[in-house]
Amino acid sequence: MDFILFKGYIGWFLKVGIILFIFLTAAAYMVWAERRVSAWMQDRIGPNLVGPFGLLQPLADVLKLIFKEDIVPYVADRFLHFLAPGLILAAPVLAITVIPFAPGIWISNPDFGLLWLLGSTSIAAYGVILGGIAGGSKYPLLGSLRSMSQIVSYELPMGISALGAAVMAGSLSLVDIVEAQRSLWFIVPQFLGFLVFLITTYAETNRLPFDLPEAEAELTGGYHTEFSSLKFGWFFAGEYANLIIASLSVSVLFLGGWYGPFLPGIHWLILKTLFFLFLFLWVRWTFPRFRFDQLMFFSWKVLLPLSLLNLMIATLVKLLW
Repeated sequence: MDFILFKGYIGWFLKVGIILFIFLTAAAYMVWAERRVSAWMQDRIGPNLVGPFGLLQPLADVLKLIFKEDIVPYVADRFLHFLAPGLILAAPVLAITVIPFAPGIWISNPDFGLLWLLGSTSIAAYGVILGGIAGGSKYPLLGSLRSMSQIVSYELPMGISALGAAVMAGSLSLVDIVEAQRSLWFIVPQFLGFLVFLITTYAETNRLPFDLPEAEAELTGGYHTEFSSLKFGWFFAGEYANLIIASLSVSVLFLGGWYGPFLPGIHWLILKTLFFLFLFLWVRWTFPRFRFDQLMFFSWKVLLPLSLLNLMIATLVKLLW
């Protein structure tokens, strides 16, 4: 009996280790994908010298950051300066623990999985805010203030639109939400919720056209201006890890997760996630940045009413069904 229990724990730790290793490796290679896709769209070459097709470029970038000097401004808050990039990277690692990849392939399946997902991804916002405060200079501070306004404004429609999928499934468990889409993906009855959720993920991950907290042309580098070496790398790794979490979330909540014809389940989830990741990159190199007043208007006067309307529709459909 003890051997079986020990074996079960070993299997769980192996599964956790494999999932986290694949996840963090994929986050590193999103940097490579970003540079390759942008080069393709702009008729450039992109990284192609370090390894075949430049595939070892992320490893070279990490080694370069390791050997760079970690500069902390004398006016900076040293504790927050260390904590902020860690929070950025910790948020997607916490979120991945409740993502179901295929039948039986997940780290945990709590009854409150959707709430855990939304709550853990929100932690990244504190990393952005604290990063701007810790720097001790005006441009990072302006970036963190923008981030606070943006995240508060867009988390509300994001959460309400995700609740539409939970209402349709009758559960907050992400596994139950996927299972409820066995015969019909929620993108059909919940297309409005899907659209609002997808748009708000761009704002939550600070991607163009919602990258006001960075805004290189206005704020030098925004909230991470005063960071260097590995701390700067943590910000980038956290950003791309959050892109993966956002793509997985959209796929699980509205596109049936692992369900699809012809292929085994996990292949479908991978294909859906890759599509949304490409969409993130495509949008970045296509649309210009919002003005800040446009950003606020779009959230409070467009997305929030649409998300509430979508929740009402989901509730009525569930009651009538």
